[in-house]
Amino acid sequence: MFEDVHFSFEDLKVYQKALDFVDYVYSLTAKFPREELYGLTSQFNRAAVSIALNTAEGSGDSDVQFNRYLQLADDSFGSV
Repeated sequence: MFEDVHFSFEDLKVYQKALDFVDYVYSLTAKFPREELYGLTSQFNRAAVSIALNTAEGSGDSDVQFNRYLQLADDSFGSV
């Protein structure tokens, strides 16, 4: 049912790179010590996902708003 749904942001290279980055961060944080599961691991993972989500959310808006969301994504990248 949903496999035929396609959103325009999925074609953006920045979105595709953000998904690659999420995979990378998750694989990296999987190697963190167990005691960091709810600390650094969680923070890194949430920041990485935030990059992709902000890119997707802003893509359907005006150029000004999209740039604002890309800035939020960039700020999330600075957190990682």
